Amino acid sequence: MAEVIVALDMVAGEEALALVARLPGLRWVKVGSTLFVGAGRELVRELKARGLRVFLDLKWHDIPHQVAGAVTAATVAGIDLATVHALGGRAMMRAAAEAAGDALRVVAVTMLTSHAAEDYADLAGRGATVDPAGEVARLARMALAAGLGGVVVSAAEAAVAKSELGSDAWIVVPGIRLPGAPTDDQRRTADPQSAVMAGATHLVVGRPISRADDPDRVYQAICEAAS
Repeated sequence: MAEVIVALDMVAGEEALALVARLPGLRWVKVGSTLFVGAGRELVRELKARGLRVFLDLKWHDIPHQVAGAVTAATVAGIDLATVHALGGRAMMRAAAEAAGDALRVVAVTMLTSHAAEDYADLAGRGATVDPAGEVARLARMALAAGLGGVVVSAAEAAVAKSELGSDAWIVVPGIRLPGAPTDDQRRTADPQSAVMAGATHLVVGRPISRADDPDRVYQAICEAAS
């Protein structure tokens, strides 16, 4: 069983709240860069006031001092889950973990679901290609050693991440689609049931819900498949 997190990937806070209102059973929402720049802390306060758990997905990648400050600010805002980039390094991830304490969970982004193996090899300077599973395993070990509470991975690497991190870690999997749905700009996608079987604890779903004619029907179908 996995929790379903609905990504509010729009610019306006009013639009985000309108979608929330159409999902009466909603428990988790994701606020990413687009919405946070557009609506900011005021929207986060409103989401928390509505009893929702908030995943702030800003993927911090900066010097340790700056990331620790951002995490501290997130704890004050009542954020429940936040992300840093694993490629920010051990010291940065350790600073994030120490700033978070028990107030929120910080997870490390490994490989973006928009990257294929050759894309990642190019940006990492690794030659022709890399093995995504091996790379995720390496970054997951770094995150664990730094004290973080889990990782963000595609469903294809969820099993290897789970084996590296153990049963207490959160395995957050974006790129979730019901069978037959468009993949959009995501290269490594999966259906909810496959992701859960691979070890996902949290599934992130955006456009398949937000662009649906009946978003609650899609949300409920994904929740059922993830249970």
